[in-house]
Amino acid sequence: MNNLVILPLLIPLLAGIILVIFRQNILLQRWLSMVAILSTGGVASYLLQMVSDYGIQTLAIGGWEAPFGIIFVLDMFAGLLILTTSIVSLGCILYAFNSIGSEREQFYFYPFMLFLITGVNGSFLTGDIFNLFVCFEVMLISSYVLISLGGTKVQLRQSIKYIVINIMSSTMFLLGIAYLYAITGTLNLAHLSVRIAEVGQEGMLTTVAILFLTVFSLKAALFLYFWLPGSYGAPPTAIGAIFGALLTKVGVYALFRMFTLIFYHQPEITHMLLGMMAAITMILGGLGAICHWDIRKIIAYNVIIAVGFIVSGLAVFTATAVTGGIYYLIHDMIGKALLFLLGGTIIGITGTGKLKEMSGLIRNHPLLGWMFFITVLALAGIPPLSGFIGKVLVIKGTMEMEFYWLTVVGLLSSLMVLYSVMKIFINVFWGETYLSKDKEKGTTYGLLFPCVLLTTVSIALGLGVEGITCYIEQAANGLMNPDIYIKAVLKSI
Repeated sequence: MNNLVILPLLIPLLAGIILVIFRQNILLQRWLSMVAILSTGGVASYLLQMVSDYGIQTLAIGGWEAPFGIIFVLDMFAGLLILTTSIVSLGCILYAFNSIGSEREQFYFYPFMLFLITGVNGSFLTGDIFNLFVCFEVMLISSYVLISLGGTKVQLRQSIKYIVINIMSSTMFLLGIAYLYAITGTLNLAHLSVRIAEVGQEGMLTTVAILFLTVFSLKAALFLYFWLPGSYGAPPTAIGAIFGALLTKVGVYALFRMFTLIFYHQPEITHMLLGMMAAITMILGGLGAICHWDIRKIIAYNVIIAVGFIVSGLAVFTATAVTGGIYYLIHDMIGKALLFLLGGTIIGITGTGKLKEMSGLIRNHPLLGWMFFITVLALAGIPPLSGFIGKVLVIKGTMEMEFYWLTVVGLLSSLMVLYSVMKIFINVFWGETYLSKDKEKGTTYGLLFPCVLLTTVSIALGLGVEGITCYIEQAANGLMNPDIYIKAVLKSI
């Protein structure tokens, strides 16, 4: 038992509570938020090395062991995602310092960002399905506040749609938990895996599995993504970036956890459904990204394409494809946050999101332009940048299992991503300069540093692939062999 396991959840939670009390002190809000995220990242790095050296770390709250007590479990998959969450959050918080505005800063922006991170980290750490629901709700309630913070007309319109969809999916989530408990008599994830292996995943349990697939697909924007493009484009850039990087990825994490640890006995039904939904998501998301000429919409549709691609790794369900899916998931969390921040900076400078009203920005903003170009290459999976390895492994996995239709869709989606983001780059940065420096609507002051930070991490992920491959392979091995997780949690059973 390791008491440090709870710190990635506890640190942002306590910092958020303190900041609620001192909401008028903006300097304290900024510094404490940054310190909390840096501390969480430091603890996550330390715990990650412990998992690598000694295996899965657990914490039973109050000494009540699983399956009776509340258990927090840190395996390599969760550890990698918590560390990536800290990096992404740091970038978004630093960007918010110079972009979010003092009114929002004094109206609980930083506390709710920290509560959202608490919910995200809690979702990755929890070892039982009811607390997964609770952590999802902490994350969602924080996101409800953040999406409407500022109260502009477009924010309020999109927040209503966003809240209604998430309340519906949460109700279905509770219903699924109730059915699962009625059938198996337990809510602990490891114990659920044991019980379902004993009774067999047939009939009612397959129906429950499909119910959970629907719930997490709604939250991950897999196939059922109609709510996402408007909702993620409505709030200010720093909030849109953390939404694009983290919220759908928690849904993806839940799909990976549920369909590798619990519902993996009938892949011909559940995983085939995941594969079909992933393929449709990539195609429709790609068409959306190609058709639109608004930066916010193009970036939002790219979030959807990536979700489809990552889940195709889970659908294939081989060690190679799952490894690729994890690698691409980490790359995409960094890449999407960066893309939102760069897109928001462009809109800030030009005062519009319409591509046809922009041109030649690279003359006055070369650093912004080249960072955007590097991000384009990384997202398209051009070697040696971070998207390449994950893309190759997922494609290789689909070919190994003779899912050639998924291979074709995956490759096609890469071309769609490349075309859609190159469209932004060419229209915004190339050609004649429409906007002279003195007529720009906004400034890049203080906004490029977090972008440089995330660009550096993205490049390092690609160039330093040998250094992190052992961690990602350990994470994939844990997902492909649920006995490792079960033995770590249910020591006495």
